[in-house]
Amino acid sequence: MADKELAGIGVLVTRPKHQATDFVSAITQKGGVAIELPVMEVIAHDTAKIEHDVASLLEADIAIFVSANAVRLGLAHAGTAKIAAIGPATAIAIRRHGREVDIQSVDGFDSEHLLNAEELQDVHGKVIRIVRGNVGRELLARTLRARGAIVEYLAVYRRQIPEYSGEELAKITEQWQAGKVDVVTIMSVESLQNLLKILPRECQELLVNTSLVTPAQRVVQEAAARLPGIPTTLAKGPQVNDIIDAILACRNT
Repeated sequence: MADKELAGIGVLVTRPKHQATDFVSAITQKGGVAIELPVMEVIAHDTAKIEHDVASLLEADIAIFVSANAVRLGLAHAGTAKIAAIGPATAIAIRRHGREVDIQSVDGFDSEHLLNAEELQDVHGKVIRIVRGNVGRELLARTLRARGAIVEYLAVYRRQIPEYSGEELAKITEQWQAGKVDVVTIMSVESLQNLLKILPRECQELLVNTSLVTPAQRVVQEAAARLPGIPTTLAKGPQVNDIIDAILACRNT
């Protein structure tokens, strides 16, 4: 891609602060303006608590990691289990931490696609540990239990909505009203829900007419239900280049 392809485009970045660095850099390098408004904070559980919880679990045959945060905080507790990654970013994090990925979807990056993996079909009697935050989707556990697996959770972090001052929200509102927010990026349904809780009413009204880019079909559906008429673009994946390509596509359109 040519340099400065995002010149003049303001992108609202909603990823947690510690996960947004590469994305913000990519936007800036291509001439865009990254407006950071993290809609989620990731709070690690105390190491002693994690170790206590691990001690109460069965020895896992398969450990499924649902996010890079789950890898960062929980991979050390996978033991000899086969390692499953729910998406490419999670798989990259696993390899960076020195383990190989044994199970991964080849054509998607969500629970539905991972459940199609051959290694997760015949799991009767196997112990599967899902490493995640304190809450999350139940589809993996429900489906694997239906296939006969023993499924246990290991929560290694919790998510919470950041608190913003009136001054911080007023600055975002001013930028939006001045036409400086062209695209909003959302990675998950929970992120969209949190954004709607954070934004002042004035911004929510502007959001309906702002391009929304996401790698998740579930976000597109949620946005259509909550914000009828909002223009959405589905990125082919959650990686930085995928999101950048989608931003360019929606702006060109």
